[in-house]
Amino acid sequence: MTITITAFERSPDGGKGLARDTRVRWALEEAGQPYEVRLVSFAAMKEPAHRALHPFGQIPTYEEGDLVLFETGSIVFHIAERHAGLLPADANARARAITWLFAALNTVEPPILDLSTARIQEHDQPWYAARLPLVQDRVRARLSPLASRLGDADWLDGTFSAGDLMMVSVLLRLRSSGILNDYPNLADYVARGEARPAYQRAFDAQLAVNTGQPPTG
Repeated sequence: MTITITAFERSPDGGKGLARDTRVRWALEEAGQPYEVRLVSFAAMKEPAHRALHPFGQIPTYEEGDLVLFETGSIVFHIAERHAGLLPADANARARAITWLFAALNTVEPPILDLSTARIQEHDQPWYAARLPLVQDRVRARLSPLASRLGDADWLDGTFSAGDLMMVSVLLRLRSSGILNDYPNLADYVARGEARPAYQRAFDAQLAVNTGQPPTG
């Protein structure tokens, strides 16, 4: 069955790989699964047809036959469960990889999103200068133990997994803030994720939508 995902017709980040459809594209590329993309405008995202797929009017969505999914974590988990390449065969290692996927979304990403919101939407508020260090400290409170746990390893638990895919995707949001530079092993970890051919194909495909240029890969 053909897999179809939805993505922004024009991404708010201009194709820098931060839109969440990039995570799904990456997972599908790692799994070697062909897919089609249906581009959705901001207006269409709020229309009944799209809300039937995603009740909150967001992207991405995932359609495969009668199956319709929303929420990036759920979609990536489904791809990893259904296809080889993103979860280890060993049951315990598999469970740990899934744990890291949840940790990326539930523990690490929330303060990072809070920082992004502060920098983009609240920078002109009178309390911004006082609030920003507090938000940055909450991000560092997540990055410090993550950096300690990663140490000098390439990936979080042995081989690359869906947990690493999601964690790298989340950490990429910190690049413009400069905070990631304070954690060299995490910066290197993100760079390793970006260097994977599957990520590069996903990034190029998402960038092509926003630039009007065909993917290079």
